[in-house]
Amino acid sequence: MKKILLLGAGLLATALTVQAQETGLPLWEAGVFGGTASTPSYPGSPDRSARSLLLPYFVYRGEIVRVDRSGIGARLLHTDQTEFDLGLGASLPSNSQDTTTRQGMPDLGTLVEFGPRLKLTLARPGPGQRLRLDLPLRAVLEVRGGVHPQGLAFEPELRYESRDIGAGWSLSGGASVVLGDQKLNRYFYDVALQYASLLRPAYDAKAGLIATRLSLNLSKDLNPDLRVFGLLRLESYAGAANLNSPLHAQSSGLSIGLGLAWTLGRSESRAL
Repeated sequence: MKKILLLGAGLLATALTVQAQETGLPLWEAGVFGGTASTPSYPGSPDRSARSLLLPYFVYRGEIVRVDRSGIGARLLHTDQTEFDLGLGASLPSNSQDTTTRQGMPDLGTLVEFGPRLKLTLARPGPGQRLRLDLPLRAVLEVRGGVHPQGLAFEPELRYESRDIGAGWSLSGGASVVLGDQKLNRYFYDVALQYASLLRPAYDAKAGLIATRLSLNLSKDLNPDLRVFGLLRLESYAGAANLNSPLHAQSSGLSIGLGLAWTLGRSESRAL
């Protein structure tokens, strides 16, 4: 159930990607959504994780407390051009017995990310359009038999959003680089001596680039209460700091997802 809930949060994030930039939306919305997604088990993994689900969702757009596509957070500064917040997000765990490169190694647990993010609006090319620079710094915590710090991640992203690209479709796309400190990269790519073999030599990971990402999110309101959405994310590992790790088996990765969000209730009051 924990895995399904976390995947659901990611799919719902895509459903609300462009909607979240609009002003005058309901302060809160609640409903259900269903979807399916397929992603690499971890950056550089030769194996994939795929799941389908049907779950409730809740969105809250308070002046400070926010529960939306970006996760759960506190917005500390908000102007027309600048926003600064503290955010909380999570990603799916990975069972090592389901990945060919990590057989016999410890599982990768649920990862919770928490930290500050600066969002700068660089331009508004037209009505309902925005070009934005996001600068999030996240502490990464593993939740598996307790809570264990696993380093820091930094993912600067250039993001474009448009509420209407034609035929009622909204679009959001971004280009980012994912950087990890040595502790985080060791979590993904280290091979300790006790897990080494002829096919998987020992390896000590180093800090640096994890992936370069291109993402595209599309959504459309079929009616006031029903929204269809899709996501596509391509990762390139060219120039990654730990390409020599025996756990790094791919030069690129692709994530895809499709789903529907159905709003069952919303507030009459509007978000600021």
